[in-house]
Amino acid sequence: MDTGELAWAITATALVLFMTPGVAFFYGGLVKAKSVVSMMMMSFGSLALIGVLWILYGYNMSAVDGVWDFAGNPFANFSLAGADNETLVGAAFGATFAIITVALISGAIADRAKFGSWMIFAGLWATIVYFPVAAWVWGGGWILNLGDTLGLPAVIDYAGGTAVHINAGAAALALALVLGKRVVFQKGAHKPHNVPLVLLGASILWFGWFGFNAGAEFANDLAGVGLIVVNTLGATAAAILGWLVVEKIKDGKATAVGAGSGAVTGLVAITPSCANLEPGWAIVLGILAGAVCALAVELKFKLGFDDSLDVVGIHLVGGLIGTLFLGFFAIDTGLFTGGDFGQLAVQLIAALGVLIYSFVVALVLGFAIEKTLGFRVKNEDEIAGIDTTVHGEEGYALETV
Repeated sequence: MDTGELAWAITATALVLFMTPGVAFFYGGLVKAKSVVSMMMMSFGSLALIGVLWILYGYNMSAVDGVWDFAGNPFANFSLAGADNETLVGAAFGATFAIITVALISGAIADRAKFGSWMIFAGLWATIVYFPVAAWVWGGGWILNLGDTLGLPAVIDYAGGTAVHINAGAAALALALVLGKRVVFQKGAHKPHNVPLVLLGASILWFGWFGFNAGAEFANDLAGVGLIVVNTLGATAAAILGWLVVEKIKDGKATAVGAGSGAVTGLVAITPSCANLEPGWAIVLGILAGAVCALAVELKFKLGFDDSLDVVGIHLVGGLIGTLFLGFFAIDTGLFTGGDFGQLAVQLIAALGVLIYSFVVALVLGFAIEKTLGFRVKNEDEIAGIDTTVHGEEGYALETV
């Protein structure tokens, strides 16, 4: 790794790390004022806990020796002792992905989760799900080698459609089912308390996502960085348009929250495909994802699960769209771009494998915590706002003379 690549690796690491506070702002603005501290603390708690666990053993678990190994040996090089400079930089970059993946899940249980129980879940889920899945997708595991195993094209997941977004979205759905509906659960009952905070968070996420998508190019001589950057810009911008058009048709108004949500949706969808789509197809993907996810977030009211901040509708659905879109339009291997059904087949197998595994494990962990320690706060605490009950703080302590 030359000095330029090293500098980009460190810069990308900082960009992706900044995304977790971006999630905190985005989610924090979406909840009610009496829950903003609790919501943001779930992201910062993830940042602290998963950062430590990754250094201690998560990085070791994220690479395997055999295709069918579940995960790497967590004690092979405990706490990265004696690792060389490039390994340490790569480990720091990988840590930021683990951190934000866990933080994303928290949006599904806004307004009603105990912080201590969330932290226990976060540590267990990261250990049992994220660290092994990272090994499957990027560290030599079965997903990385699925194409060779089946005699088909390799699975494409450049920056985390399966490992990050489908993974987090499936776990979010499981926790939403475990904790149940909020005391008041109906369309229009819960409005964002701070729309500028939502847009600030979305802007930070878009800023950091250039490190998220293009960061790994430090290991590739920065050869594909131009395509990745253009696609990250174009798909996200297009997704905003797609979301706003659907919102205008459906509800009569294009909203700022819709613009922020559309941006995040576009970022989610382009994540797996950023290095493997021509820019025109990236724009098509963005429009499609923005429009579909604008409709998908309404499913929770029809199906009766309370995904508070639409983690399922944006990250799970958006991640699936971005992952499967490659089966049709990936450069050289997509069904309509020179390939056949092989690319779509491996994309679908990988997506379903991660989705099912993450959902089942999160469901088991969530129920176990709920039945032992309790995961959900009391109804009266939820109604009053959980900031003071759980953290002893208020997001807006206004004094009157």
